[in-house]
Amino acid sequence: MFGGVFFIIIVVIAILFFSKNGNNFGNFTQTKQDTALELLKKRYAKGEITKEEYEKIKKDLENN
Repeated sequence: MFGGVFFIIIVVIAILFFSKNGNNFGNFTQTKQDTALELLKKRYAKGEITKEEYEKIKKDLENN
């Protein structure tokens, strides 16, 4: 009886922990995409890519 309750509490704590850190199961794809967009913005800001390259890559990322 108490083992089952303890297990449920641990699962709830784990879900809350992962959701607070942005790694929850439902938003994994969105987090991955946001990271790619952030990296793209940084590359553009550093001058590593042109505006045309930035726009093309951004469009490709938004379509995936």
